[in-house]
Order: sequence, then C-alpha cells, then structure tokens
Amino acid sequence: MVTGVSSGIGAAVVDRLLADGWTVTGLSRTAPPARDGLTWLAADLTDLDAVPAALAGVGPLDAVVHAAGVQRSARLGTLSAADGEVMWRLHVGAATAVVDAVVDRVADGGRIVLMGSRTATGVAGKSQYAATKAALSGLARSWAMELAGRRVTVNVVAPGPTDTPMLADPGRAATPPRTPPLGRFVRPAEVAGLTAFLLGPEGGMVTGQHLVICAGASL
Repeated sequence: MVTGVSSGIGAAVVDRLLADGWTVTGLSRTAPPARDGLTWLAADLTDLDAVPAALAGVGPLDAVVHAAGVQRSARLGTLSAADGEVMWRLHVGAATAVVDAVVDRVADGGRIVLMGSRTATGVAGKSQYAATKAALSGLARSWAMELAGRRVTVNVVAPGPTDTPMLADPGRAATPPRTPPLGRFVRPAEVAGLTAFLLGPEGGMVTGQHLVICAGASL
C-alpha cells in the first residue's frame, strides 16, 4: 500500500513497485493514471478520523509506504498555524493513523517506509515542515522496536530537493530550491529505487534508520 500516489515521489514509488512485480493499493485525493496492478482508493488523509474506515477493506499487506506530503514555507515571525497544522496532520498524523489501522494486516517480515526529508535536521525558513519530518524518525524508531519480534522493518527515506511538482508549489516560495552540490535535483525514480531496496529481499536487515538521499545538499 502506498499513499500519495497521484504525483511526485508517491507516483514514482508505484511505478517502480509495479515494474518489480508488486500489486499495489494506492491512496490519494486525486486519481492516478490507471495501470495494471494498481488499485486506487480515494482518501483525504488529513481527515484522520476517516482513515480507519477508508482502509477497512485493505489487506493483507506485505509493505506500507507513506509518501503523501505537502510543503509550506515561512520564516519565523510570519508562520502560519494553519499551514503547520495541515503539514502535521498529513505527515505525522496520517502516518500514525494509516500504520496503526493496518499494522495487524502487515505480514510478518513485512516492511514500512515513511517518506521524510533531509530538512528534518533543520533548515531556515522551513521550521514547521522540518519539525513534521523530524517527528517521523521518532515514529519509525519506536515502531521498529515494537515490530522487531515480527521481523517487520520500519525506516524513513529522507530525500533532499527532488524534481517533483512540489519544487514549484507557491506555498514554498519563501524557500526556493537550490541546486545541490552534485549538480542536479534528485530524481523521483532514485527515491523510489531506495524505497524498493528497503522493501526488497536485500533490505530485510535495515530497520529504525533515517536514510538520506540528497545529492549532497546535507553536506
């Protein structure tokens, strides 16, 4: 199951998993392109109370990827409580509600990946966004401890500036993207590749980790 499948990293994760032979249930507010192997469920993941009912028919599952996200940027002194709330609900609240609802349907030996950000360590002008992404590491490490007995791994994939529609979102105009040291933005397919590794047979011994893919932006 993958959230945020209509565009950006979520869509790239679906493309990679389908290419690898997975069957995917995708959640998003907007319908993605129809593809063999993909079942789409309409869901507004900011409505946390509605998440359990939306997922009632989903499962059993081998993996869960929470990729739904949004970015709003502002500097201290001009912060928006509403923007902070929607980012917290979508990144942290929805991750919690989704995984809590389906954890008993995840197979032993299954995988959970939360899509974080390299900004989790702090970036000027992105304090609210960074705080929500930093919280994901606490969730992932705690869940990794709880689920280790079932051999279910839980990790955070933390991209740096990635070439998705989010880069041009007016809501992040206060912090325009800068080309990272390696000379270009990360491609969504590269983030999907790291995610696929964590979901695949070679990733089974990686758990509770925050894995950064940022083209050197965090150096």
